[in-house]
Amino acid sequence: MFVYYISCKLRSTPKKTGILIAIAPKVTKIFVMRKLIIIGLFSILLPNLQAQNEQQKVQEADDFSLPNAANTINGVGMEVSLSDYNNVKGYIVVFTSNICPHSQAYEERVIALHQKYAMQGYPVIAINPNRGDINPDESFDQMKLRAKEKNYPFAYLQDTTQSIAMRLGAEYTTQAFVIQKKADKNTVRYVGAIDDNTWESSKISLRYVADAVDSLLKSELPNLKFAQTQGCQILWKKEFATVFSSADILPTKRRKGN
Repeated sequence: MFVYYISCKLRSTPKKTGILIAIAPKVTKIFVMRKLIIIGLFSILLPNLQAQNEQQKVQEADDFSLPNAANTINGVGMEVSLSDYNNVKGYIVVFTSNICPHSQAYEERVIALHQKYAMQGYPVIAINPNRGDINPDESFDQMKLRAKEKNYPFAYLQDTTQSIAMRLGAEYTTQAFVIQKKADKNTVRYVGAIDDNTWESSKISLRYVADAVDSLLKSELPNLKFAQTQGCQILWKKEFATVFSSADILPTKRRKGN
């Protein structure tokens, strides 16, 4: 439109051609600068908005009961609750998936977290919040196969109703919640990524979950409470889609038809 306007002016006012040619680049630069400023603002604001969203997540974790797909605590197919864990100091709750590339990339690291911290009072509890009715690869039977194939040493629970993911404020797989148990309270002390390098474990420089647990084991609060999460967004059921619309991988119009 701007180019068309200039060309029309040039044809209709030949005496002012030189002026318009001189003005056009300046006006174009202004438009470009405005776009760059807008893009810059979005790049600054979006991480901050996510951080604010993280800070609004639940601070206390209620107990729950979900079926276990792994042959660990209580056995395959049995319900598992936080209260089933005796003599623990807390929990490392990890929302994960059978098929999400991020979850598969973190699989060995999640196992390593359990092996390191379970004996120190912080076992891993993995939860799959994805919809097996939409994707058969996320079904309970497939979860059992995955847990057996990878020899999971921790509980691998299915959140069929997605109510636990909703209550905790989970949005992605993989996403971790470090929970400290004190008396009758389960306090969320850290929410976010496991570390700062999903794809190259050899290049990790910040181990968020490990640092949070190490701090709690020393009776200190973690220096970092939230870290930006990258992963596969949870596909919510329609009753939760309006609450977590930003976490649904389907566009709004399609999401309503779930």
